[in-house]
Amino acid sequence: MTVSDRIRALGLLIRRVIGVPDYDRYVEHILAAHPGTEPMGREEFMRSRLEEKYSRPGSRCC
Repeated sequence: MTVSDRIRALGLLIRRVIGVPDYDRYVEHILAAHPGTEPMGREEFMRSRLEEKYSRPGSRCC
């Protein structure tokens, strides 16, 4: 594994830990698990994740 591969893997791990949505992983999932379904665009995906995150009352501690 090269240094750049390790840095990329570390970045992905950090994003998962802090809860940043992963658009590329979403697209891979849609294409593999839902053939024929058009994935959302990046902006639409990010907007939907933010709406989902903040639309569930009681899901946050503060």
